Amino acid sequence: MKIVPQAFVIAGVFAAIPAAAQSPQPATASCSAQGGPAIRVSVVGLQDRAGRLKLELYPATEADFLKDDRDLVKEHKDFARIWAQTPQSGAVNLCIRAPRAGRFAILFTHDRDGKNKFNIWKDGVGVVSGQKIGRSRPKVGQAIVNVPATGTSITIRAQYVSGLAGFSPVK
Repeated sequence: MKIVPQAFVIAGVFAAIPAAAQSPQPATASCSAQGGPAIRVSVVGLQDRAGRLKLELYPATEADFLKDDRDLVKEHKDFARIWAQTPQSGAVNLCIRAPRAGRFAILFTHDRDGKNKFNIWKDGVGVVSGQKIGRSRPKVGQAIVNVPATGTSITIRAQYVSGLAGFSPVK
């Protein structure tokens, strides 16, 4: 199985969730510690500091991007997820481990009501490219990250529904 259970939050609360688990576990190391390549994510443009933040790592294929984690685990495909409480102030920096160097897709969500079910009218979403998502689900090409063995740093701008235009950054 290729579940990546070690994922970490740098600023704010420390929490992690393996793909097959549903409750947070404390992180056991920082993003810079040994344990394989990591993706350090700076999140900008949050609408507010409510709820929880989630990062998910998927295989970099259109067929597997946003696929149910239980199916990915059954198929022995790479998947990782972290959850963190939204820090009340300051920078928002998250870290998720990659199983190895390579190409992956990353999705960020802001679960503003903390219900662990995406609410299109309230919750936020973000991808690496920073492209406006609009009214359709994000495409894998918008979420691709090339992760070297030394790890990488990226910035994701959160987007929220803005009228009929769909998801876009907060103005």
